[in-house]
Amino acid sequence: MTIDVIDAKILEVLQENARISYSELSKRINLSLSAVSDRLKKMEASGLISSYTTILDPAALDRQLQAYMMVNVDSSGNIDDLLTVINDADEVLEAHFVAGDFDYMLKIATRNTATLADLVNRIKAVKSVKRTETTIILTDLKQRYSVPPVANRQ
Repeated sequence: MTIDVIDAKILEVLQENARISYSELSKRINLSLSAVSDRLKKMEASGLISSYTTILDPAALDRQLQAYMMVNVDSSGNIDDLLTVINDADEVLEAHFVAGDFDYMLKIATRNTATLADLVNRIKAVKSVKRTETTIILTDLKQRYSVPPVANRQ
């Protein structure tokens, strides 16, 4: 879907606060309520807006430790057991198949080093896992949850 400058403004405001009312949104971008509503319906129908969500602070839920884990698997390509462990572990926030020295990258939020060690051991116990490397996050310097909206150049 192509987005224009007005769509980009709508999306910027929604990224700041997805709970904003249509009325307040229309005031902020100086567009009628019905026009804002129509544009949002089109962006939702096209899949440009895939969902509205609530982002929770991990520390507020006693998840003080965040880490990235890199995982290598053997050449058999059988990762069903690994996927089961990943999908069953609430601590795993993201899992990605990646290019480079490792096959998979996981983002983890857990309580402490003991719970991290438990998760590492569960993953290492999977038969197809050859190697892991875990890096603990000390400070978040930048964190975005979506790409910034940019109007298409016409």
